[in-house]
Amino acid sequence: MRAKQVDQVSGSVVPAGAGGAADPDAERRRGVRRMKLIATGFLAVATAVYALAKWADASGSGAWAGYVAAAAEAGMVGAMADWFAVTALFRHPLGLPIPHTAIIPTKKDALGASLGDFVGENFLSAEVVRTRLRAVGVGSRLAAWVSEPANADRVTEQAAAALRGLLTVLRDSDVQAVVSDAITRRAAAQEVGPGLGKLLERTVADGGHRRLVDLVCVRARDWLVQHSDSVMTAVQGGAPGWTPRFVDRKVGERVYKELLRFVTEMNESPEHPARGAVDRFLRDFAAELQTDPDTRERVERLKNDLLGRPEVQELIASVWGSVRAMTVAAAEDEHSQLRTRTRASLLTLGRRMSADPRLREKVDGWLEDAAVYLVTTYRDQITALISETVAGWDAEQTSRKIEAHVGRDLQFIRINGTVVGALVGLLIYTVSRLVGG
Repeated sequence: MRAKQVDQVSGSVVPAGAGGAADPDAERRRGVRRMKLIATGFLAVATAVYALAKWADASGSGAWAGYVAAAAEAGMVGAMADWFAVTALFRHPLGLPIPHTAIIPTKKDALGASLGDFVGENFLSAEVVRTRLRAVGVGSRLAAWVSEPANADRVTEQAAAALRGLLTVLRDSDVQAVVSDAITRRAAAQEVGPGLGKLLERTVADGGHRRLVDLVCVRARDWLVQHSDSVMTAVQGGAPGWTPRFVDRKVGERVYKELLRFVTEMNESPEHPARGAVDRFLRDFAAELQTDPDTRERVERLKNDLLGRPEVQELIASVWGSVRAMTVAAAEDEHSQLRTRTRASLLTLGRRMSADPRLREKVDGWLEDAAVYLVTTYRDQITALISETVAGWDAEQTSRKIEAHVGRDLQFIRINGTVVGALVGLLIYTVSRLVGG
């Protein structure tokens, strides 16, 4: 059964030697122990040299013994002082609760808060972010990267996958409710009469309504041709009962012919008086929509009635369903217009950015503004995350983990302390001998 170990900071259980690799912290701790033995060896050598030099000095071996003893003695002092300093970072030396020792375990929370403040002040400031992004030249790099067809394909594929995933996760009922509510609230809050009046006014001024009038005339003429009997029957049915039937029939035929002649002439003659009447009516109605309170109120009531009808809500729901199905299908199809145009747009954007310095500057400015916004908005949350995470670590395990990472280098302080102390001691002894001699 594979052995497991507990992460010393997070406390999570991970397999030991997963994938055949050794635990990195265990390897680091072994390195720290080796360096501790080496540093202690320097202290032991200095102690042995000091003892031998003192023995030689007492035996009258010569002046050299005093120099060696002084150097060894200072080396011992330097080694012990640096051992105390290094040990005091992680624990109480010799287990004694000496003040200002075991700094990391006892000051862990303060160190975490200081680390969070340091990161916030030196890495998450607006000036630092802008300077760094400006030095990187994101716009130029982005332009060169997007200009590569393979990269444009990759971005298009990932964007399509993200879009498919988003549309798959979203529930139709939720989206339909949101869209319906948004459209309904926006339409209910916005008075439509003046806007419709301006639109109708411009349409009439540009003659855009004439095609619609032409269509109505054509359709009316076709209907009259196809339903002549219905028209004449309707006219005859409305005649008085005392009139002879042949008179009713003649009147019906006459009315039918006049109607057919009227719509035919109106269709064929752009200057027909009826067309002018339609123009005048539409212009007057456009003005009333903008200025007449009664007309605007009636339009608002009609709008609210339409919004409240279930058919409108069903139309909104069906529109979303159609849009969703079309979008998913386009995102899945490698040769769809959506993906083809997206890829082409990315390549065009990359080429434009490469050739246009002003566009690159704009992109750099947008990215800098976005990064600064994120940093300034969420800086407190990021620094709080750092300090809270450190505060949640176990003090002893944290000390061990930090020592595993930096303890090997710290042992060089002990070694250097032994060597430098010995040299300084030798220098001081020599100077004192020269001055006193």
